[in-house]
Amino acid sequence: KLLAFSRKQVLQPRVLDLNAVVSGMEELLRRLIGENIVLVTVLADGLGKVKADPSQIEQVVMNLAVNARDAMPRGGRIIIETHNTRLETGQVLGAQAGEYVIMTVADTGHGMDEATVARIFEPFFTTKEIGKGTGLGLSTALGIVEQLGGVLTVKSQPGKGAAFHAYLPSVDAPVESTVARPQMAGRTFRPLKVLVVEDEAPLRKLVSKVLTAAGHQVVAAATGDEALTVAAQKPFDLLLTDVVMPGMTGPEMVATLRRSGSDVPVLYMSGYAPELIDRKTLEKKAGFLPKPFTPRALLAALQELHDQALSPHSAAHRRKT
Repeated sequence: KLLAFSRKQVLQPRVLDLNAVVSGMEELLRRLIGENIVLVTVLADGLGKVKADPSQIEQVVMNLAVNARDAMPRGGRIIIETHNTRLETGQVLGAQAGEYVIMTVADTGHGMDEATVARIFEPFFTTKEIGKGTGLGLSTALGIVEQLGGVLTVKSQPGKGAAFHAYLPSVDAPVESTVARPQMAGRTFRPLKVLVVEDEAPLRKLVSKVLTAAGHQVVAAATGDEALTVAAQKPFDLLLTDVVMPGMTGPEMVATLRRSGSDVPVLYMSGYAPELIDRKTLEKKAGFLPKPFTPRALLAALQELHDQALSPHSAAHRRKT
């Protein structure tokens, strides 16, 4: 829980329609889970509203979907369902009496025994092989749900899949429209040339597609050595790189770029929480994006880094002016 809350994020909670958030993520989720898994959404009519930052809900959905995908290596089905309910005192452990919106993410995977279910939300606990998971996805989802005043539960049996239920307090208020950040008002940003360095091919392709769809020019590299070769051949505005990669790490690649005279802004991305990474290896001015992330979070992080690079105190701004 401490890890889930320790990430310093600027949250903008507002009243939102949970169905709209889930619907907006369907295309991303289908690409994320792969072609051998069927995604089914059953969204209730007249669903109550919840108050949260959309990125928080997206993070919960993403983490639960990734967990379900990993439980079905040979394919299967993920069902995301929403509905309203009223809970009485003691009906669900940790939940107060009142009106709730429930989001269920269920799968047809291998399921879990009682001992695993009892520990599934513990930070760093994972049933995956070394290198395949950090054990932080479900603990992060739990932290977010509890931060919103809700409860996250799980039901599972070996061979019968698993179902995670997120109980979120329902609010009696109209949906609030998204408000643009004040600092962006009246400003026009040019398309950026972004160098993406990621050793996992599916994520590299997905990130490249998101950035390209947003109007940016993307050059992708699978390794640090490949990225250095690209950087020597063509200039770019921003560097988006994984931290831990086979061979040369992200920080080692950035250090090499700095020695060559480049001061390009850097956004690191990693499945490890920033508290678990040796911060001495990361530049203080660099951005950090925890995996898994949504397109919204990715574009917002790049925009923030771009804003900083154009600030009057930045070296990049001085060169351009």
